[in-house]
Amino acid sequence: MSGQPATRPKVPEGKARFMVTRQKAPNEKGYVGYETIWEEFHKVAEYTTPKRP
Repeated sequence: MSGQPATRPKVPEGKARFMVTRQKAPNEKGYVGYETIWEEFHKVAEYTTPKRP
């Protein structure tokens, strides 16, 4: 086990249909987190009040 590197390898950015996952930098304890960025599923239309008859 002495031949293994002490740092984790850099993981490429993961892309799916509605999300992107990126690897964060390791903290002081060596924990490597991941950042998940969600895209909108649908467009949100601006609400306008209907005309009065």
